[in-house]
This record gives sequence, C-alpha cells and structure tokens, in this order.
Amino acid sequence: MAMNFNELSGLKQWGAVILGGALVTTALYFTVFKNQSDKNTAAQHAVQDKVRENNELESYRPKLKDMERQLANLKQQLEIEARIVPDEKQVDGFIETLDSEALKAGVELRRYTAKPVVAKDYYSELPFDLELDGPYYSMLNFFDRVGKLERIVNVSGLLVSNTKNPQGAKAKHTYQYAPNESVVATFTATTFFSHDLGIPAAAPGAKPATAGVSK
Repeated sequence: MAMNFNELSGLKQWGAVILGGALVTTALYFTVFKNQSDKNTAAQHAVQDKVRENNELESYRPKLKDMERQLANLKQQLEIEARIVPDEKQVDGFIETLDSEALKAGVELRRYTAKPVVAKDYYSELPFDLELDGPYYSMLNFFDRVGKLERIVNVSGLLVSNTKNPQGAKAKHTYQYAPNESVVATFTATTFFSHDLGIPAAAPGAKPATAGVSK
C-alpha cells in the first residue's frame, strides 16, 4: 500500500529526507565530483612529470656551453678535413691550383695526364702525370709551394733533366724554352678525395684524360 509523504510520522519524514540527500550526494559524487577529482589527479601527475623532466634537463644547463663549444670544434675540424680531402674529385680545381702555384713560382706547367683512379675503403687516389720546365730555383720554389698546400698532394717518380736534353726526364714534347729556363721535370702528383661508402669510386683502369696547359 502506497503512503503519502505527509502521512509519515515526523521521524520517518526526516529519515526519508536524509536518505534522499544521501542518494543525491552519492549520485553527484559519481557523476560530477569523482570525474573532476580524476581530472585533478591526472593534471597533478602531469605537472609532477613535467617538473621532474625540467629538473632532469636543468642538470644539463651547466654543460650546454661546453657542448656548444665541442660542436663548434667538430664543425671546424670537418671544414678543415673537407679542404684537405674534398668529398668530390674536383679535378679542374686541383689542376688550376697546380697551374696557379707554377705561375707564382715562375715555372711552366706544360702538360698533365689524368691516370686511373685507385679506390680505397674510405677515399680514392687520383694521380696525374705532369711536365714542368723553368729556372732551377723556381722549380724548387714550386715543389716547396705544393708541399705547403692545404690539400694533400703526394709527389712521386720525379725525373729532372736540363732543357738541352728533355728526353732525360722522359718529357713527351720539346718546347721553345726561354733563355732563363734550365730544368725540365716530370713527375706524378697524387691527390685524394673522400667518397660515400655506398657509392663506388671510378673503377681503376679507366681511360686516362690528357690535356695540355697553354700559356
């Protein structure tokens, strides 16, 4: 039998009110307060994680300048190595350098012949046969200048003779030498370039290129 709220005694009415409030409070807890509490807990954990991460990063702050200095030194070393052993053949640039040094020293670079590339694991050798003539001390000056170049250049197989007997240096041609020119020299100048491990260098035995240098 259903009973009206007004028909309940005062004590029972208070009990019903308290029970209803408890039910409403419980419902609010699970629908509103609990959800907000979970969000607050998650946000607090996120803040704690961020604070911990910042503290870990903060320990590196004193080392930052030292790391930047090390990176700058490494960059400088790479730039120096790139000049000593370029990452490309740069054949034209190499020959132009030798021709320039010959001009500064006062000798004539008459001929150069590119020989086959010799591939190594991390670099390749690029040899050239060259022929020079000029005054004796100018020739010495040329080799001294080549020895001081940033780029590595190895000189081998040097043959020297006087201009009256250029065949003594195994010169390929005879030229109209100037009166002050007394020496003819032939030799092999070998330079080097780096190459990617995944890209094979030019195969040894390739047909060499021959060119003359006119003045």
